Formats: sequence, C-alpha cells, structure tokens
Amino acid sequence: MTRSHAGAVVLVITIGILWGLNWPAVKFILGSVPPWTFRAIAFSLGAVLLAVVARCAGERLGVAAQERGPMLVAGLLTVFGFNVLTAFGQLLTETSKAAIIAFTMPMWAAIMAAVFLGERFGINRIASLLLGMTGLATLLAGDFGQFVNHPAGFLFMLGAALSWAAGTVVLKAGNWTTTALARSAWLVGVSAVPAWAGAMMFEQPWTLAFPGWSVVAVLAFHVVGPVALCYAAWVMLISRLPASTAAIGTLLIPVVGVLSSQLLLGDVMTWQKMTALGLIVASVALTFVQPLRPRP
Repeated sequence: MTRSHAGAVVLVITIGILWGLNWPAVKFILGSVPPWTFRAIAFSLGAVLLAVVARCAGERLGVAAQERGPMLVAGLLTVFGFNVLTAFGQLLTETSKAAIIAFTMPMWAAIMAAVFLGERFGINRIASLLLGMTGLATLLAGDFGQFVNHPAGFLFMLGAALSWAAGTVVLKAGNWTTTALARSAWLVGVSAVPAWAGAMMFEQPWTLAFPGWSVVAVLAFHVVGPVALCYAAWVMLISRLPASTAAIGTLLIPVVGVLSSQLLLGDVMTWQKMTALGLIVASVALTFVQPLRPRP
C-alpha cells in the first residue's frame, strides 16, 4: 500500500467514525436548539476554527477570483444544503433511518461524476457500489411502509443526499489553487450566512433559553470533529480520489451512525440492519483494494 493510499484509508476511517457519531450528537442537540440556529452557530465556529488552523499552518486564506463562484456553489451544496436538510430530516424520522437515506449519496455522486466528470467505473468500483446500495436497500426494506406513509422526513434526507453528491462533483471539478484547509474554511464559512438568515427569520435565537452544559459539550464535539476536522478531511479525500470512489468510502458513516444510535438513543437493531452493516463494511473495504496489474 502506497503512502497516498494509506493516507486515503486513514481519512475515510476518520470521517466514518466522527461523522457516524455525529448522527446521535445532532439528534441530541436538536432536542434543545432549533435547526437553523444550531447550524448557524456550528458553521460560524467551525469556519473560524478552520481559518485559525490554516493561518497557523502558514496557509493563505485568499481565494482567486475565478474560484469564488465554484467555492460558493460547493459550500452551499456540500455544507449548507446537506446539513440543514439533515437537521430537519432528523426531526421527522428516526436517526438511524435518516442516516440510511442520506447515504444513498454515493449512488447519486457516482452517476453525476460519470455524467459531468467522465469518470469510468472499474470492476472494484462497480462491485463496491452495488454492495453498498444493496446494504442500504436492505435497511430501507425493513420499514418501507413507514417511509411511504410519512414521506417528509424521507424527502428531506433524499434532498440532503442529492445536495452533498452535487457538491462533491463541484469540488472535484474545480481547479483549486487554495489549500485544503483554507478551502474547508470557506466552504463552511459561506454556509453560515444563509444559516444565520434562516435563524433570524424563523427562530429569533436571541429569545432562546440556555440549552444546558451537556448540550454545549456535545456542540463542542460537533464543531471540532464533524464540522472542522471532517470537512477538512473530506476536501483532502476529494483531491486524492475520484469523486465516486470518495463517495463510496463514506458508506462507513451509516455503519457507525446506526450502531451509535442504537447505543446512545435506543434505536432498535434488527436483522436487516445487521445484514446491511456487513454489506456496507465489505463495500468500503473493496473500494480500497488495489486491482492486480500484470507484470511487464
């Protein structure tokens, strides 16, 4: 395994664990802080943290004029659209189910990457995508009637998946001169502006009561890990791998999300969930298996 390949695996594992744990964390925070205000605070703090780290690392935060439009679109799709839609989706459906629907994202990203980026599918990528989607379909089949009868949560989460997939393709298509850390700071930072607008219009955050120190502690974890560290890792991963491969790697996230939701929120584990988790783990592993090449 090359150093670059090993680094990509480490990034996938980091994202999988922290973004997986983020699902029950977000559900807990939303019990005390409304969604627009929650996202506005998290985006603002995360952007500041990323900017400070980038400057301490000696990186420039300036963005070239030709990159500003794509940066704005990528941020609104990858960060703002995904996070706001998942916040509303989690208010309307069980956390483990929300994670399942959100991670149809690799399928949409693979299709968009093939159409807009001309990415070709090798045998490993096709097999890993099929395994991952089969796992997600197995999870969904366990309670399909509930999704049909109460579609709002499903639609929010599906919109989140499409938003993240489109943002991933925009990130991959860009010819960026900004570093990964600086780019992450801007992606999160531009998302704070519409989030604050939503909070001011719909929630009047200045009227909200203090949520309690336990919520503040979980919010701190959310800002440092899932917002700052994970978005920086995601931008690095996108720069190293094809968009569809990076997207398939995120299928580790619902594994951690489902298990942590069971332990921390009391979500019920079923045989469908267990079967799906095995398929998804196999999918992630297969994504990073290097195909054998004939010797010259």
